[in-house]
Amino acid sequence: MIRALLAAIVLASPAAAQGSFVTSPIDGSTAIIPDVRADDVRALNGGGAVLKALDKVSGEVSDLEIKSGETGSFGRLEVSLSECRYPEDNVAGEGYAWLTIRDPARDAVVFEGWMVASSPALNALDHPRYDLWVIRCTTA
Repeated sequence: MIRALLAAIVLASPAAAQGSFVTSPIDGSTAIIPDVRADDVRALNGGGAVLKALDKVSGEVSDLEIKSGETGSFGRLEVSLSECRYPEDNVAGEGYAWLTIRDPARDAVVFEGWMVASSPALNALDHPRYDLWVIRCTTA
């Protein structure tokens, strides 16, 4: 019992520092409401993005720089960048890009969505041969 109580306190400590707790009147569950309001964070559009690409078979690693609205390629993948955004106070580390990645050999879109530079595993490309992730947005 004491271990469970200590574990609950330790696990709740970082979350408590990030927001306030609200208890649901319906089922009694607890949720955390972050202290950040949507208006507090401004995202700016970058002119493009720098991506890191890995061929898992050959071990080749390349940087791929793509401008917004353009398509680049790595191996047999075609990578289209719709836009790249970043918080105005952190250009280098918090970029997130909307990518569409096609594999013409399989005639399929293998990824479409936002990729986040600071959390590449959050929404990752799932491909047997290639790995690709966002490094940062470009501002020029």
